[in-house]
Amino acid sequence: MGQELGTNDFDVVIVGLGPTGLTLAHLLGARGLSVLALEREPQFCAHARAVYTDDECMRVFQAARVADQVSADMVLDSPAQWVLGDGRVLAQFMPMARPYGWTPSNFFYQPFLETKLEALLARYPNVTARRGRELVGFEQDEAGVTVLHVASAGTGYVESSEPAALGRPVEAVRARWLVACDGGRSFVRAELGIKMLGESFPEPWLVVDIKAKEGEECFHHLPYFNFYCDPRNPAVSCPQPQGHHRFEFKLMPGQTKEFMEDPATVHALLGRHVEVDKVEILRKRVYTFNALVAERWRDGRVLLAGDAAHMTPQFMGQGMSSGVRDAYNLAWKLDAVLRGQASERLIDSYESERRPHAKEMIDVSVRMKNFVSQSNPVKATLRNVAVRAMLATPKLRDYIREVRFKPPPTYKQGSYFGLPRKGRKGAEGRPVPQPMVRSFDGRRALLDELLGEGFALLGYAVDPRPSLDAGSVLELEALGTRFIALYPLGGRPQGRGVARTAASGLVEAEDITGEGIAWLRETSARPGHVAFIRPDKFVYALASPGETREAARHLLATMDRPPSRQQNQRQREDVPSASQKLPAMAR
Repeated sequence: MGQELGTNDFDVVIVGLGPTGLTLAHLLGARGLSVLALEREPQFCAHARAVYTDDECMRVFQAARVADQVSADMVLDSPAQWVLGDGRVLAQFMPMARPYGWTPSNFFYQPFLETKLEALLARYPNVTARRGRELVGFEQDEAGVTVLHVASAGTGYVESSEPAALGRPVEAVRARWLVACDGGRSFVRAELGIKMLGESFPEPWLVVDIKAKEGEECFHHLPYFNFYCDPRNPAVSCPQPQGHHRFEFKLMPGQTKEFMEDPATVHALLGRHVEVDKVEILRKRVYTFNALVAERWRDGRVLLAGDAAHMTPQFMGQGMSSGVRDAYNLAWKLDAVLRGQASERLIDSYESERRPHAKEMIDVSVRMKNFVSQSNPVKATLRNVAVRAMLATPKLRDYIREVRFKPPPTYKQGSYFGLPRKGRKGAEGRPVPQPMVRSFDGRRALLDELLGEGFALLGYAVDPRPSLDAGSVLELEALGTRFIALYPLGGRPQGRGVARTAASGLVEAEDITGEGIAWLRETSARPGHVAFIRPDKFVYALASPGETREAARHLLATMDRPPSRQQNQRQREDVPSASQKLPAMAR
């Protein structure tokens, strides 16, 4: 076959430019790594797939420096509802807390999101995004991965029964790591022989994406996200920005795919909710859904993320969000390994941390599906009675209203990168909240802006450094660690005797909203305690003044750094070029 052999090496090759791949490209690009992102489709899919994201993922977008831009095209803070067949509201979900600094309920139109994310990659000269490129093979060794790709068949080449790359020039690149974000039908996962474990559900649903026609205002009566808990016709209604809206209808016994996709059927179903002549139907499609997890997420230097690693039913809106969480977990670990700050064993914690939480999100999505799509009238009546009884009890009412049934972002004890959790409310393996804070110069910011992209030591009303030995401070500084003292609002020490420490590298801040101080107290911390914060804002350790030195030594030891950064750099320089190291299929 014809070959065009590239010689450019990259730190990471990402396959797939969906939300997971785009988020990972931003996070790695912001850290200065060289990234090549390959996408088979020449253009973005013009239809929405995901429609929702939460405050956890908005925090990730903040870390990727895109939150303000993407939130401008979102419907923020939209309440969700369980609605009965007669239109009465059974229950509402309106979380009021903002522990991560962002609204917890956010609806978007995926083409807007993806188009903006790709356009914003232009800010990084170290990130190359190439559309219309199809992965046809890869081979890995101890030093990296050789990746082969060709122009997609949809870019002018004729499909045939011959091998995918026949007649198309092959380009080869070398990378230290390959991350597959190539969706539920992942080519990379299939090539590795990795199976998906779980369940595929036979219950089909019809999805209909619509848009208000120019000048028409037809969605005023649909301001919320609705689950229609109607046993005669379970349905879902999703608000989206700029006149877009989605409906999903469950197929009832006897209804076929052809019947549901018939324009007359679609018009009749939509007519129950909108004036059909005022909307444009963008897409109508019957689909089934899966609840699957890959049996393993890593094969040497090849990693799976997003739908390639797990497939989540849509009923909690967590499919895309789970992939975004994957990207955040993985980005800082790849960066630490590539910079010689940690050994490759750190990458093993990616799956051990993310897999249980992704599975929890799948399970709660299945339970929500079973709840809202109950088609047995007797069971539906019992469901409604039970919900009303729960709403009559204050604690249970708050449990529903605040969506506390959603699995919290907590890593399982013994499976995460950090010290063991101290008790049920221990901070380790959980994210630090993100209150609005006030710096010494009076500037307001979300806490993560002060914590930065690397490790951080957050002292509760104290400089976290004096309790450390000098060697640990130097090593932590070499990791890019920031040192922060967090005080209650108005609680910073004052007077002539108080030394100014900003010049020495300490950042002082006051907690305006009180959420950070409240969190510290809830975890039994007292002034003088220090929280060791990972780059992804999960807590590595929460240490008392007498434990801080040992916690720092433990962190530095578990990073398990190679002998020297210089040696690591030499290893990177010794990586063979693509033309030197080609898989057999390209020779």
